[in-house]
Amino acid sequence: MTSATKTVATLQNIDKWYGTNQVLRGVDLTIGRGEIVSLVGRSGSGKSTILRVLAGLSTDHTGEREVEGNPAVAFQEPRLFPWRSVRQNVSYGLNTAGVTGQAALSAADATLEEVGLGDKRDVWPLTLSGGQAQRASLARALVGEPELLLLDEPFGALDALTRLTMQSLLLDLWGRHEFGILLVTHDVDEAVALADRVLVLDYGAVTLDVPVDLPRPRDRGTSGFSRIRTHLLGALGVH
Repeated sequence: MTSATKTVATLQNIDKWYGTNQVLRGVDLTIGRGEIVSLVGRSGSGKSTILRVLAGLSTDHTGEREVEGNPAVAFQEPRLFPWRSVRQNVSYGLNTAGVTGQAALSAADATLEEVGLGDKRDVWPLTLSGGQAQRASLARALVGEPELLLLDEPFGALDALTRLTMQSLLLDLWGRHEFGILLVTHDVDEAVALADRVLVLDYGAVTLDVPVDLPRPRDRGTSGFSRIRTHLLGALGVH
């Protein structure tokens, strides 16, 4: 992120407790418009809690949170309403923001076309494959044109080939719309392949901020990719 880049999210000195257990410790984080930041760490390190703070879903914390507009969230499970068509699922977020009728449906149709689901708009979610359901989830998150997209292990339940396809789709959508992204992932290769910066979270504190200065699309077999991957794995205690 350059000094001229607009900041879409900032956390300053965030602490959070669950009872007597401190899960976030003085977290500082910034995300610029058009920047992808990946967050990696062991299970229980607080990754999803940071995402919930940014999303406004967790408010009982100390410190400062500033987020541009209304962030959109997509989870590992698509969480589509089975009683609504794909089109109705995607337009739902606009309905809650007061956009209804044909305007909401037209926006949903355009976003479904973008994610390659234009021909699935009238089907029920349970008829979709895993990859298609995750595309619908992305469409629902993006239909409101957010400044910030928060992704919590969005491709973790997909098979390897579908996961690579979804990563490429995400980069394509990001390149067209230039929203900021926070990607929570357990997959270090995914973090390096997608992000401009990778943050390592350990016991609720950000212990490392690694820039990924590699051209896109990224070849995972290069020495540069391997060097960053090895550095991150070492910080996570994997040798």
